Amino acid sequence: MPLPGREPVFPPRASAGDHGVISLFGGLCLFLAVVEYLVPKPLPFMRIGLANLPLLLALDLFPPGSFALLVLVKILGQGVVSGTLFSYVFLFSLAGTAASALLMYGLRRVAGERIGFAGLGAAGAFASNAVQLLLARYAVFGSSVRYLIPPFLASGAASGFALGLFCGCFAARSAWYGRLRGVPENAPPLPSSVYDGRRGGEATGRNRRRERWDRLFPPGELFAAGLAAMCFFLFNPSTASRAVQFFFFTFLAFLSGKKINPFVTLFVMLGIVFFNLLAPYGRVIADWGFFRVTEGALSAGLRRAFTLEGLLMLSGACIRPGLRFPGGAGLLLAESFGVLGKLRERKFVLRPGHIIEGLDRTLLELDAGSAAPPEEDAPSARGTVPGRLILVLVAAASAVPAALTALGFWQVPRWLPGNWG
Repeated sequence: MPLPGREPVFPPRASAGDHGVISLFGGLCLFLAVVEYLVPKPLPFMRIGLANLPLLLALDLFPPGSFALLVLVKILGQGVVSGTLFSYVFLFSLAGTAASALLMYGLRRVAGERIGFAGLGAAGAFASNAVQLLLARYAVFGSSVRYLIPPFLASGAASGFALGLFCGCFAARSAWYGRLRGVPENAPPLPSSVYDGRRGGEATGRNRRRERWDRLFPPGELFAAGLAAMCFFLFNPSTASRAVQFFFFTFLAFLSGKKINPFVTLFVMLGIVFFNLLAPYGRVIADWGFFRVTEGALSAGLRRAFTLEGLLMLSGACIRPGLRFPGGAGLLLAESFGVLGKLRERKFVLRPGHIIEGLDRTLLELDAGSAAPPEEDAPSARGTVPGRLILVLVAAASAVPAALTALGFWQVPRWLPGNWG
């Protein structure tokens, strides 16, 4: 239902439950998630929040059920396109997005337009970051997370406020958004130069590896193998054994064409270990004045670092956009991936100085027809005996370190400095 005192926002051609409208918003979420994924960040779960722009725009359009579907598409689709569905990052995204969406929708329904998009964006970002910090307290940094609270909450609120300002500008100038709210107007003109230029270039080695990987393994079978490997990984109690599995998953991610920056990975892992060392416990193995390295804190830091980054690498290798989920939500997600493919084809319109106009024109073109059919981002692959055999071997190889743990191979942690010699 629309906000109190407002006219119905959906035009006569569409209802609030129209999958075409929801999938268009979902595809925009995924497209902005892809753009945000390319932006470097100090922690994997830190996000600028670009993919929340469609959620802000949808606050005045969708009833609770449709809005919840859009949030679900964003969460699942973002986990697929970023390759984090098996990782802790997906859990952070799930909790943060749910908290942010719930708060923003509630505030909009209670306060109406007394709270602008900038205020809603800041409030949503604050809620998302607060929930993620709570999860980080138990999953990543331990009690040392308190050192991250001020900068993390402040930067999140600032980015949410800025995103809200942009959302307000877009809502005021967009012919596409005005049409959805029942205020049709002519599309803003764009200089012809905006439509010039295309992206080209020969495929890189990473792209060729990804194409070979996608041709060899169907998304569903690849997902099943990754799920089995994840179980062997998470139920393995040995830190040293998990380190071996981490390097194996990194190798798989490399073969799959996943973009891997070893310096960023090392920086994140060292950061996790460092913050765990700030809460020392156990036997002291090094002492540098006020800073002590204890066996318990070092072991916990290494374990968390290998676990979290290992899941990230495994997700990158075994999750790809061709994956289909069952049910109505799965169909909506597939339609959103179809919209994502269309947006990728038109990405050249998003140029400095014409971002709002270019995005608006693109959305108007996509909205002119029915919902885009699902598209494959890579050549489809059918299950083959060699491919299935390789996936079985991948799962078995993931189980070997865990089996060695059960046999007591890693019982003495000789990788700790205090046990050398």
